Amino acid sequence: MIRVLIADDQAMVRQGFGALLAAQPDLLVVGDAADGAQAVAAARQLDPDVVLMDVRMPVLDGLAATRKLLGDRPAQRPRVLILTTFDLDDYVYEALRAGASGFLLKDAPAADLVHAVRVVAAGDALLAPAVTRRLIAEFAARPERRRPRPTELAALTARETDVLRLIARGRSNQEIAADLVVAEQTVKTHVGRILAKLHLRDRAQAVVLAYETGLVAAGE
Repeated sequence: MIRVLIADDQAMVRQGFGALLAAQPDLLVVGDAADGAQAVAAARQLDPDVVLMDVRMPVLDGLAATRKLLGDRPAQRPRVLILTTFDLDDYVYEALRAGASGFLLKDAPAADLVHAVRVVAAGDALLAPAVTRRLIAEFAARPERRRPRPTELAALTARETDVLRLIARGRSNQEIAADLVVAEQTVKTHVGRILAKLHLRDRAQAVVLAYETGLVAAGE
């Protein structure tokens, strides 16, 4: 059973998402919160697997709440799924850096919401191509800074480095397998080893690291 906490300052959104998720046999809504501070407190008390986190909330916004919640929790739980709209593109990069595992449009179809919760709960990241393109554009707009690659990257094999580059370009495991002419299961194995070697939570953090270290440059 996947335990879900819903954080949004609009009661109708909380109720609507809650009813939809509660109707799924494998999902359990353990609570909700009307602001970021409540979300942090509720997550610590209720121990959800996934927190649906709105960005614009009073007291503490979704980004600050994500940082506070994940910054002092070394364990893998909870996973944070940011609720966003396309006019909040500025938040994408900072949310990933804060440890969010993915993004969901607030007007997304019901099936997408259910799928997103399951994907994030399984330990994967939910980075839609549109979000990845905006992330790349964010890096492209920043002044280029030459940074030495961290020693951790030296631990990657040549093939793992190739896989990390493709992850950063928004490729799915299936697409990476096709690009490298290997089995999809082989790609999954490479991804798991990359995350372990670099001490990353998921693909979302891998994307950020690949760009921040200069392994991949925006526009490549």
